[in-house]
Amino acid sequence: MIIEKNLNGTALTISIAGRLDTTTAPQLESEFKQSITGVEKLVLDFASLEYLSSAGLRVILGAQKTMNKQGEMIIKNVNETINEIFEVTGFIDILTIE
Repeated sequence: MIIEKNLNGTALTISIAGRLDTTTAPQLESEFKQSITGVEKLVLDFASLEYLSSAGLRVILGAQKTMNKQGEMIIKNVNETINEIFEVTGFIDILTIE
């Protein structure tokens, strides 16, 4: 998994490429903990995300809960496979997906 971050004022865009699974989820969780303090808008760009497991969903949910308190979180460029995972798990109802 490759994580790229771009901070613009209080808006942070995190692009994730590869697989977000049991092995890589702790890395993303660590990035969130280090990066989202003071962020009012978090954008997750999933254009290059190929796979998402339940461990990845847990990390995304944690970020959503944090951002609910301090701003907003938007997920962009979700492919069909990842969108289907969001639909099946009910995450489509809690996440803002563009």
